[in-house]
Amino acid sequence: MNAETLKKPWWQRASEGAMAACLAVMATAVFINVVLRYGFGSGVAASEELSRLLFVWMVFIGAAAAYPLGEHMAFTSLLLPLRNKPRTLLVMTLLIRAAVLLACVLVGWGAWQQVVVGLDSHSVVLGYSSALLPLPAFLCSLAIGLMALVELLRRAPLDFGHHVDVE
Repeated sequence: MNAETLKKPWWQRASEGAMAACLAVMATAVFINVVLRYGFGSGVAASEELSRLLFVWMVFIGAAAAYPLGEHMAFTSLLLPLRNKPRTLLVMTLLIRAAVLLACVLVGWGAWQQVVVGLDSHSVVLGYSSALLPLPAFLCSLAIGLMALVELLRRAPLDFGHHVDVE
């Protein structure tokens, strides 16, 4: 392991490992399916379902892992002029965090309803519960919502130090 890997928190290493595993299984399944279809005229029906399920999980794991790192899209250029007005910036920060929390509640509620609906049905080929498709959206909204709530309660300042030059 290099020094940069050792500096990463356990949750970041775990989420990157989970996303890498999802991507590896997806790429392998799709590659084998393509070879079988073009080379032998038949394919593996489970490949599409498995790839779809893993892609959904990978996206939401990545979204939850990106939040504490400040890697979601941010329009900091709209807030930079407020740096000299700390009270106004604090109010805007609280409003932004409240909006994130509200969005998480709405997404989480809708995802949970889909999980409940999916409990009674199963995928056609692999037979897994259809609740596994909306479950990562629920878990992601729960994780981001909790992080936003902690930031809201702690009145944590917004991070203007993103690693990109253009926003």
